[in-house]
Amino acid sequence: MLLMKRFTHAELRYYDGKEGRPAYVAFGGKVYDVSSSFLWKGGRHQALHSAGEDLTEALREAPHGAELLERFPVVGELVEE
Repeated sequence: MLLMKRFTHAELRYYDGKEGRPAYVAFGGKVYDVSSSFLWKGGRHQALHSAGEDLTEALREAPHGAELLERFPVVGELVEE
């Protein structure tokens, strides 16, 4: 069984897609690598969201659901600090 990396909120913030860092976002306890998406270029999405954040609440207001995140690799799980 493959062990997933565990990210705290503080660790997740590092992966903001800036200065060559990968762009990771969390949703529903999973951490996704969205670096390959041109929609996340520079760590920003639609000027509303930033990489390195938990988007669980924000996606409830989004025009699309979490199914779009399922296109991206899961790189870990978000845990409480």
